[in-house]
Amino acid sequence: MGRLRHVFIIAILVAISTLGLRWLFSIILALPRASSAEAGPIDALFNGHYWMIAFLFSLIMVMMLYSVFVFRRQDGDETDGPHVHGNTKLEIGWTIVPTVVVLGFGVWGAVALNDITSPKPNEMTVNVTGKQWVWSFAYPEQGDFASSELVLPVDRTIVLKMTAEDVLHSFWVPEFRVKQDLVPGKETTLRITPTEAGEFALRCAEICGLNHTQMVATVRVLDTAGFQAWVDEKNAAPAFAEMTPEERGAFWYSAEGFGCVACHSLDGAPGVGPTWQGLYNRQEQLTDGSTVTVDDEYIINSILDPNSQITAGFNPNLMPQNYGDQFAAREQEIQAAEGVDIDITADLIAFIKTLE
Repeated sequence: MGRLRHVFIIAILVAISTLGLRWLFSIILALPRASSAEAGPIDALFNGHYWMIAFLFSLIMVMMLYSVFVFRRQDGDETDGPHVHGNTKLEIGWTIVPTVVVLGFGVWGAVALNDITSPKPNEMTVNVTGKQWVWSFAYPEQGDFASSELVLPVDRTIVLKMTAEDVLHSFWVPEFRVKQDLVPGKETTLRITPTEAGEFALRCAEICGLNHTQMVATVRVLDTAGFQAWVDEKNAAPAFAEMTPEERGAFWYSAEGFGCVACHSLDGAPGVGPTWQGLYNRQEQLTDGSTVTVDDEYIINSILDPNSQITAGFNPNLMPQNYGDQFAAREQEIQAAEGVDIDITADLIAFIKTLE
């Protein structure tokens, strides 16, 4: 009876400790509100791990502390106590049980992974591009337009086909639970089924340079009618041939264009690169001590050969070296689609001239 009493007391203490730790985890390690179908199996797996961690910690600590206080040497007792030479059944038990638990969690995780990555009916594709330090989203099935925010219909599975232009990035919306790296030169895929309309923040979860913490984009989840209205609005945007050079320059500056917004502010605020506010005709001191006037030639040279003239206070090798090739490819696409010749560099210069 004495042994059963000890087992009963330990069991009660372990149960109380496990419940207390699980409650503490729910406060300290609380996850944001789940807003995707994929969040369900992931949250269940998280909860299973939390319960197991709480139980194992409680079991070990309760047994250790209970033994220290209850079975400690009594005053006046100089004996060595009983010698334990081994317990085969106990050793088999503590080998088999952890093995079964680990395998169980492995199978559980594999089933959850298969559930959230398997194709679903009526999927919609969005192409995601990450580059320092902006996101761009293209909708090939809705009119092949681009957007600087990710807009999704509720209750429909979205296939995100993702790539990076420069370094590793990582797509992460905490409310959706899923995360996927973007790899230069390789396409990775992620499926998301939003279940709740609202606005969320997309963050880069892979350190990607100086402005990593600022690589944030808005994710909007709309009902079916609202999403279609947004698509119609994007498709109604004027063609490049109908835009002025200044308007096209503003577009190229944005995340939907070439992402200049990631490094250059328009309000005078410091960034990774010089602000564009009042840039044209400004006197700029370079790292070699010389001074130049910002004119058309300087801007063109700074875009096509960015390391040739570095403004004092800024670092080299941050701006992509291949904008000339990128501009030429985009100009050819527009010429083929709209039959109009444009000069992206001239558009950017026209836009910069408007910024006082």
